[in-house]
Amino acid sequence: MKLTAPITALLSGAVIPFAFAPYNHAWLVIPALMLLLWQTQGLSSKRAALCGGLFGFGLFAHGIAWVHVSIDSFGGLPIVVSLLLMALLAAYLALYPALVLGLLNRWWPNVSLGRSLAFAPLWLAGEWLRGKLFTGFPWLWLGYSQVDGILAPLASSLGALGIGLVLAWIASALLAALQRQPLQLLVPAIAAAALFTLPMLDTTERSGDTTSVALVQGNIEQSLKWQPDQLWPTLLKYQDLSRPYMDADIVIWPEAAVPAPEYLVQEFLNSFDKAASFRETHVITGIISANDLTRDFFNSLVVLGDDQSPHRFQPTDANRYHKQHLLPIGEFVPFESLLRPLAPLFNLPMSSFSRGDYVQPNLLAGDQHLAPAICYEIAFPEQLRANVNADTDLLLTVSNDAWFGHSVGPLQHMQIAQMRAMELGKPLLRVTNNGVTAIVDEHGRMQAQLPQFEEGVLAGDVALTTGQTLFARFGQSIAYAISVLLLAAAVWFRDRKGVVKIADDRT
Repeated sequence: MKLTAPITALLSGAVIPFAFAPYNHAWLVIPALMLLLWQTQGLSSKRAALCGGLFGFGLFAHGIAWVHVSIDSFGGLPIVVSLLLMALLAAYLALYPALVLGLLNRWWPNVSLGRSLAFAPLWLAGEWLRGKLFTGFPWLWLGYSQVDGILAPLASSLGALGIGLVLAWIASALLAALQRQPLQLLVPAIAAAALFTLPMLDTTERSGDTTSVALVQGNIEQSLKWQPDQLWPTLLKYQDLSRPYMDADIVIWPEAAVPAPEYLVQEFLNSFDKAASFRETHVITGIISANDLTRDFFNSLVVLGDDQSPHRFQPTDANRYHKQHLLPIGEFVPFESLLRPLAPLFNLPMSSFSRGDYVQPNLLAGDQHLAPAICYEIAFPEQLRANVNADTDLLLTVSNDAWFGHSVGPLQHMQIAQMRAMELGKPLLRVTNNGVTAIVDEHGRMQAQLPQFEEGVLAGDVALTTGQTLFARFGQSIAYAISVLLLAAAVWFRDRKGVVKIADDRT
């Protein structure tokens, strides 16, 4: 194996993050994948897996370097240790591209129709596995690069995972076309046809109704957020920011805007509940929901303003949402009896949450039904889809990305949220502590947003929709079906007529 193959694989992987926010050079994905495929032709499965792993390491060491910000700033670990942890995470995530290339070269090592057909479904399988195993980490799925890219219209039918499938298929087909298989140029033509035909099968359209919203961004510094003496200043800040906008239909505060168990702040909550009801608005806030008997804690959303009677403010109350997909280390600690004594990283505030149900009723704010996702949950398309029903009017995601400072992490997070709106054909509200707070239309376009790292309120009218996208009806099943067909065809053509053997001086 030439030395250039692993080096090229590493560098081509490191280029991929420039296709995502905030850079948005979506076109980079296809040439980077083509380069990877070209460099691994003819290699043994082990050597191809090594190149795939290096590609993945370059991708994730660059693309999720923002994780290090939270480890370094709040983990209480020496810089060398925090960098090592970051490298270990990137190395783990690199195992999935390594598996993809290893399997590809196990059965299709040489230039062939089978190889060009097999790469895309194997890539989809790798991304799917990464989104499932060990609670899942579906960040930087290739499809997210196309939120503002040429393949964006496919989101409503194939979703982010399916767009990644199409990108991988186009890359392998273009490489094959350059290697004496000109008929492979039909693949980009098929993709172009799908761009026009598949969206026509959606039934989504604007209903003509609108709702007014006010999204409150408090910009509370993470180092102060959980300090006991900052609780009341924080509550008063959100109250004061909201007061001029209480004529909106819905006022929304971010994740854990109330940074205390609700039984400790019942007086404030009841008072604000009455104020919202009097102004005929509804306030949705992130809060720590806690059972004062069992001491089970939940990362929750609660709706204020339903009526003027006192609430019990218990986790079992109606019209609230408990986060289901918890973030490892940040919200629960696996093997906590072993890890918690090791470092402050494993003892972050509120790192012992309980899980909510996978499917929960929509939040009801007046006449509007909102399907919520808290922070990390927005990266799991099937979970949000499972909570969208025929009555759902809006998608809502709240977050606190102050953990990640001035890195690209919050901007990638925003891009993921935009994809959920595109998939489900519903407008989306994103409310954060320090950005990006935004109103997104049903096509994933940013209607309005607040600057990062500033306190403020984003007010606007949101156009509502009716109908369903193909993705809302079938989820990722369409992408899975295409993958199965491609893989079956690849097996059929393996070692049959049309295989082009190439000289291999690298094994």
